[in-house]
Amino acid sequence: MASNRHFARIILMQSLYEYVHRDGDIIDIAERNAAKHDFEENNLEFIRKVARGVSQYLNEIDEVIRISAPEWPINQIAQVDLSILRLALFELLFDDEVPPKAVINEAVELGKAFGGENTSKFVNGVLGTVYRNSKKYQVDEGEGAKPSAKPTASKQLKQKPGKKK
Repeated sequence: MASNRHFARIILMQSLYEYVHRDGDIIDIAERNAAKHDFEENNLEFIRKVARGVSQYLNEIDEVIRISAPEWPINQIAQVDLSILRLALFELLFDDEVPPKAVINEAVELGKAFGGENTSKFVNGVLGTVYRNSKKYQVDEGEGAKPSAKPTASKQLKQKPGKKK
């Protein structure tokens, strides 16, 4: 099943990439792309849930990217990298189905498979920063590190729910 979930993320990443380059709705694009493959119902529902979630939280997700990678304006991030980040940030911040470290690992794997030479490092850096500064962050036993006390991108978003740029 894990490989089917990985393939579902590939379809979602490709759908988010297509969304940037064409007019349309993320949900419709993901549904159309998923229909070309023989997914089991649980993976189709995962695709639908993530597509709806990214569509619903797109402005907030992009704000997290702006805060977490200030040296990279959204319009200067490679479109594959941006698609991977949007997918992973939805799962990391707005969904609790997949453990955070698994979300980050999946995103890094997508970056290695589909991105440029530095995509996996960039994706890992942004997601690691967001995760360490999120309320989901748990210090692993033996690491000795403590979660950051500074405001996080996700906390800042929750403090300013209607703010759009």
